[in-house]
Amino acid sequence: MSRAGLSVFGRMRRDGTTGHPSAGPGGRDEFVLAKLQLLITNKLDGLLHGDYLGLLPGAGSEPGESREYRPGDDVRRMDWPVTARTTHPHVRTTIADRELETWLAVDMSASLDFGTARCLKRDLALAAVAAMSHLTVRGGNRIGAVVGTGATPTRIPAMPGRKGAQVLLKKVHDTPRAGTGGRTDLAALIDTLNRPPRRRGLAVVISDFLAADGWQQPLRKLGVRHDLLAIEIVDPRELELPDVGVLELVDPETGAVHEIQTADARLRERYRQAAAAQRAGIAAALRKAGAGHLRLRTDSDWLLDIVRFVAARRHARTGGTTR
Repeated sequence: MSRAGLSVFGRMRRDGTTGHPSAGPGGRDEFVLAKLQLLITNKLDGLLHGDYLGLLPGAGSEPGESREYRPGDDVRRMDWPVTARTTHPHVRTTIADRELETWLAVDMSASLDFGTARCLKRDLALAAVAAMSHLTVRGGNRIGAVVGTGATPTRIPAMPGRKGAQVLLKKVHDTPRAGTGGRTDLAALIDTLNRPPRRRGLAVVISDFLAADGWQQPLRKLGVRHDLLAIEIVDPRELELPDVGVLELVDPETGAVHEIQTADARLRERYRQAAAAQRAGIAAALRKAGAGHLRLRTDSDWLLDIVRFVAARRHARTGGTTR
């Protein structure tokens, strides 16, 4: 596959071709998922090394050594006795847990059936599931998911190892969609990870976060107990409009149709400003919840974006002692 990776994945999905002459309709999806997993394995294993001093597994519960506070450290881990003795703020590090349980909340609502660049947002969400699975299943760790498609969320039990991750990816892909509309209640989807209470682990929310307000509180609640990561899926046309004359837009969740005149420069500027304000609000809500924020765009190299994010988190957590 090319460096863009998912561009080929998305093209195979849209064209219904796989490049495999013997692949029938039933085997096409299996072939695409296998190629996606192979791409992620080759790229991430080649660029990221190390065990739990990497990025994603939870910080652990066993106390370790103290070190000086750095901007961005969790203030809940302040080591007050050492801070009092040295008169400089210190935080208590923790020893990483050897077994990690990861849960994904995957938003597969109708708004993700959209894409104007290399792939659909739905394809990018599926790639994020595959990448997070690959990064967290080593050593027999368990990974499960809840998938929202507009109906009652589908729960996929946590399973250990790479075989379990492969089964989970296939089940997320095959989750049946709801009827017309398909609007996911993102707040309810996230809150599903809070019930029943689970041991401390990693919680990952994958969505475009375009749902109405209400998901912020469940997300903050989730971040109190778990290491939290939010993966935001974005298409460039959601940020700005091109000048293409009269454009007919259909809301995939409601079916509403709107015609707009994109030749109007003032309209395009208002759209750009409103989109920027919306994304800034989403980023602020994620930051307030204490979530790591990874933005994946359908017009960029999503694998490179993941690698950069992982490397930055590793660098921050280890104080620059790893690369």
